[in-house]
Amino acid sequence: MPADAVDRILAQWRSERPDLDPSPMGIVGRVARASALLGREVEGVLAEHGLTGGTFDVLAALRRAGPPHRLTPTDLYTGLMLSSGSMTARLDRLEEAGLIERLPDPTDRRGVLVGLTPTGFATVDRAVEAHLANEERLLAALGPRRRDELARLLRHLLLALGD
Repeated sequence: MPADAVDRILAQWRSERPDLDPSPMGIVGRVARASALLGREVEGVLAEHGLTGGTFDVLAALRRAGPPHRLTPTDLYTGLMLSSGSMTARLDRLEEAGLIERLPDPTDRRGVLVGLTPTGFATVDRAVEAHLANEERLLAALGPRRRDELARLLRHLLLALGD
């Protein structure tokens, strides 16, 4: 297998500090590089639908919630691991774009529900189709068994890190 940029970095560390084992850098570095490269590709496809990764996450959370596709802002920001201020900014952008609406919560007079508009519903459905096709393209170098193994290993790592 050809060397990648991380291999070159590891070789440099082995040369300069033969007393250290840089192999953990190989894993963490590759995960970080893959995240950056994948993120750039994902953002490009989402931009074609007028979305960012952050706005897509909100729309996708509402879409996955099932009918009537409404959640409280608290459910959204805790589910997406954001601060309430970050969520408010995203919701403001999505509302200005006509993709979500804020509605009174019928079970809580002071509460608000966030729901998809018909335009938001159609946008997220088109975007998720393009997003999945893009992810399929991005993972084409891995066969089904390698994908399953990578998913298993990453799940194990994330759980060990407290996710």
